[in-house]
Formats: sequence, structure tokens, C-alpha cells
Amino acid sequence: MTSRLVWMLRDSWVEAERHLRIIPRNIELLIFAAIQPIMFLVLFVYVFGGSIVIPGFEDYDQFLMPGIFAQTLVFGSAFTGIGLADDLQKGLVDRLRSLPMSRSAVIVGRTVSDLVRNLFTFAVMIAVALAIGFRFTGGAWNAVVATVLLVLFSYALSWVQAIIGLSVTSVEAANSAGFIWMFPLTFVSSAFVDPSTMPGWLRAVADANPFTLVTDAARALYNGNPVGNDAWWSLAWSVGLIAVFSALATRKFSRSTSG
Repeated sequence: MTSRLVWMLRDSWVEAERHLRIIPRNIELLIFAAIQPIMFLVLFVYVFGGSIVIPGFEDYDQFLMPGIFAQTLVFGSAFTGIGLADDLQKGLVDRLRSLPMSRSAVIVGRTVSDLVRNLFTFAVMIAVALAIGFRFTGGAWNAVVATVLLVLFSYALSWVQAIIGLSVTSVEAANSAGFIWMFPLTFVSSAFVDPSTMPGWLRAVADANPFTLVTDAARALYNGNPVGNDAWWSLAWSVGLIAVFSALATRKFSRSTSG
């Protein structure tokens, strides 16, 4: 059991390194990945922020930024599906399946490398947020815990994206399928507005949305407010998604071919 785990971890790191070496040669991808969340930030802070009032928050920035952070990381998880679809289309999946390596290592390596890329974008967003006035009023430790919850949820969604990437027949389809469900996931939530302002049926959807739980937990921690059970529910959702979709993605990978 231990030897198999070491084998899987070693192969996963080799795969992660392969993907990470590509990033310096495609720096434009990082730049454009950071531009989109910055655009959302500017729109909500400077265009819509003046007309949005959130009970309990004197400054809309303190309410908004955790939602922007969460959305940035979640949108970044789409690269996993797109990358796997590209590997599948090029026939690389067939080659990797024929090698004496752990089946899960290919996807673990992909998700880990995408997580590293996501962290870079997240760091850029924090710098921009601090520049426009956001502050971690809850303290350094709470900020670290909040960030871990956001990153873990993003990593969990990378496994969902892996299923999508291995199920479609083209990179274009992976791009569309990977993003289309993330817009309602992030906007029908507490990321940008108070769900109490939504119609009753939509508020029920937002309250049940795991993205709301993660965002609320991070927001409370960043601002030093009571967290309640949101942090534990966020952790449970992330661990559950990873457990279920990592198994499904590994099984799907073992059966996937470039067709």
C-alpha cells in the first residue's frame, strides 16, 4: 500500500512538473487569466458598488472581495478540463495510458499544476484588492484559514472539470462545458449580493449553493466575524467532491481514448 502511494505521488509530481514547465513559455495565459477577475472587481467596486448596500458592512469592498477571490479560484479550475481535453485530442492520453505509471497520477499532476497556476492569479488578486482598500481585518491566521478553504474548494472543482475534459471530444467543447455551469454557481450565491434580496425560490437555491457556504466562511474569517458552521460545511463539500470525482475521473481516464 505504501509503495503504491509513493509510486503514485512520484508519477504525479513528474506530471505536474511537465505542465509547470510549459507556463513560462506561455506567460500570456497567466496574464489573461488575471485580467478577467480584475475586470469583475473593477465593475462591481466602481460601477455597481455605489448602488449596493449590504447590511452589516459599511464598506462594500469588505463584502465583495472574498466573493471575487472565490470566483477567481473557481474559474481557474476550468483549465483542468481544457488541458485534459487537449491531451485527449492530441492522443497524449493514449500514450500515457500505455506507460507503466499510476492511472490517477496523470490527473493528479494536472490538477496540482493548475492549482499552482491558480495560486499565482490569486496572489495578483490579493495585491489588487489591497491596493483599492481591502483589509484582512480578521487577522493573519483567519486569513490563512479562509484562503485554504477557498483553494481546497477550487481544487475539488478541478476534479469535476477533469470529468468534463475527459467526456467531451474537443477543447472548444471543454471550454464551453467547463464555464457554462460556473456562472450560475458563482452568481446565484452570496458572492456579490445578499441572497435575502433575491426572490424566494432563487434565495433557496443560493442558500443551498456550496459556493455560498465557502464564500460566507471565507468572508467571515477575512473580516473577523463569527463563522458558525459554514467553515465545516465548506470543508465537508470540498472533501466530498474530491473523494467522489477523483474516483470517477480516474475510472474515466482509464477508459478514455483519443477516438
